[in-house]
Amino acid sequence: MKRESRRERAEREARAADEILLIERLGQLGVRWPVKVHENRTVLVSFTDRSGLRIHRGFAYASDFTLGAVIAFVSPGRRRSTRKRAEAEVVSFPVEKYVRPEPRRKQRARMRPEDRKLLNDLRELHARLNYEHFEGKLSPVQFRISNRMRTRLGELSVDPRTGDVIEISLSRRHLRRDPWDDVRHTVLHEMIHQWQAEGGLALDHGPTFRAKARETGVIPRANRPVSKLRPAG
Repeated sequence: MKRESRRERAEREARAADEILLIERLGQLGVRWPVKVHENRTVLVSFTDRSGLRIHRGFAYASDFTLGAVIAFVSPGRRRSTRKRAEAEVVSFPVEKYVRPEPRRKQRARMRPEDRKLLNDLRELHARLNYEHFEGKLSPVQFRISNRMRTRLGELSVDPRTGDVIEISLSRRHLRRDPWDDVRHTVLHEMIHQWQAEGGLALDHGPTFRAKARETGVIPRANRPVSKLRPAG
């Protein structure tokens, strides 16, 4: 077994201290959800009924005002204007100033022979659904096939600073295991979140989502990450 270096030990202890501090501070501000602290810069804040609040470790150094904005952003039932102000406060906090991001490892592209056709089929499906349910107003979007998604069927990624849609990821297991009609349903579900994002709406499963879901024939399921910032889902 490799021995832990002094630096590695110090970093591990710092992470543990930040996690304890952040959870305690959130508790003092009234948070009663389970809290998971992470260092993923792609998704700063997220919330689901099942998992509770996931929050970047850097927020241990944020003010109570900023942590209050985190709570406002993920709390169900908040007004759209309140969430937009909260979102602006959350994404403006420089977590990288306090938690140095890990260097990204280069990953080889693992395009499988069948992926090229599948991705093309997904783009064509998106274009057709866009025309049928959104008057063709949604922007074209990139698709990604994820080998890591094991509990989620699909995921919409949105840049938290610009609000631009980045991509829709779909689980490879889902694509292999389930009939195409189920895949169509998942894509349409994520397209409703794309419609929310491009319309400046809160990305959630609230009344606006449910109304659009009924209109398009989608079953409102709260089992996906919403974006790089993920409100209550």
